[in-house]
Amino acid sequence: MHILIPIFIFIAFSLLCLLIIFSLLILKIYTGKSIKDPTYPPVNSTVFGQLFYFNRLYDYQTEVARKQPTFRLLAPSQSEIYTTDTRNIEHVLKTKFDKYSKGKYNQDIVTDLFGQGIFAVDGEKWKQQRKLASFEFSTRVLRDFSCVVFRRNAAKLVNAISEFAVAGRVFDMQDILMRCTLDSIFKVGFGVDLNCLDGSSKEGTEFMKAFDDSNALVYRRYVDPFWKLKRFLNIGTEASLKNNIKIIDDFVHKLISTKRNQLNLQQYSNDKEDILSRFLLASEKDPEKMNDEYLRDIILNFMIAALTETLRLYPAVPMDGRCAETDDILPDGFSLKKGDGVYYMAYAMGRMDYIWGDDAEEFRPERWLVNGIFQPESPFKFIAFHAGPRICLGKDFAYRQMKIVSMAVLHFFHLKLADETKNVTYKTMFTLHIDGGLHLRAISRT
Repeated sequence: MHILIPIFIFIAFSLLCLLIIFSLLILKIYTGKSIKDPTYPPVNSTVFGQLFYFNRLYDYQTEVARKQPTFRLLAPSQSEIYTTDTRNIEHVLKTKFDKYSKGKYNQDIVTDLFGQGIFAVDGEKWKQQRKLASFEFSTRVLRDFSCVVFRRNAAKLVNAISEFAVAGRVFDMQDILMRCTLDSIFKVGFGVDLNCLDGSSKEGTEFMKAFDDSNALVYRRYVDPFWKLKRFLNIGTEASLKNNIKIIDDFVHKLISTKRNQLNLQQYSNDKEDILSRFLLASEKDPEKMNDEYLRDIILNFMIAALTETLRLYPAVPMDGRCAETDDILPDGFSLKKGDGVYYMAYAMGRMDYIWGDDAEEFRPERWLVNGIFQPESPFKFIAFHAGPRICLGKDFAYRQMKIVSMAVLHFFHLKLADETKNVTYKTMFTLHIDGGLHLRAISRT
């Protein structure tokens, strides 16, 4: 019995410490936030309250936004303001661009995964990377070569789906599209054949899974008040994240080393093959006539409208935001303080009647067509590619791939859901992923 006394004392002391920490956390959350001040957005909950809805977070935010287009959640050091008001979004992303940044709060959370890359930095670092990336994305060589790669991988995708169609097997479309996309990105970006689509690269498959898992684990930090402690102790989700990031780092470092060795060898070789020469060789096998026959104006416009309508309802990045560098007043009249976060909810925005009309939740590609011609909306209304100076550089790159892949797949197959009664839910992470995948059956059109 005497042996148990120290154990009971230790447990009681631990519980007391946790109670004190929890009390201090609550006190910090509710102090200095102007909770009852009507000039600030109405308080919905705390950021940790999102844990109760974490498995359906974007749908929960949509429900709240229908009643309150701008609301806030309380965090220990600041308020987190969420909005679907297009005026607020233009104000933050364009009008007062220099007054908002990624913020230390967000950078602390994402740096382990994104490092000092363009998605995580501000100021001069961002300007330098943006300038370099903007030049690369605007070159005709990249545009032309990417089309060659997209067509090649679209053909591989069609072959993969053909095997499922012939065998009458169900397949996960989300998984093979992700593999196809990664193969394309690594070929265009690094000149490397990742071979995720055909499954021949074990390292590529491991990288894909590690990045996917890291995406979700890093996002969970937003609702985990103890993530820094867990990272320090290397336990739980943080231990898993550390292992996944090591897989990512090892893969990327090996890729860089291999590429450097290839470039060194090419310096002494007479058969150099740059991006332009590879494109010219491939384009000889792809006559312009094929494009004229396939991509007639009416089909192309409707396809672009359908892809855009898909992104309106299912944006690749369901939520993003900035951090206020000074006190400010938003166009809807609500105030915010220096250090507050301001987040736009792209997923929720696509479902708001006050933005898109009474048919907001309907899939209607024709809403983008006027007399059969595609008409874009304001980027602050259709926010799938961000907006303002930080608008996604890869927008045209993404549309090119989507058009080529969708034309190839839909030309050869009818696609049906394997289970039409199953409710679709989404993983809560930086990008919109269907939880459990998208299982389809393919029926050949020929």
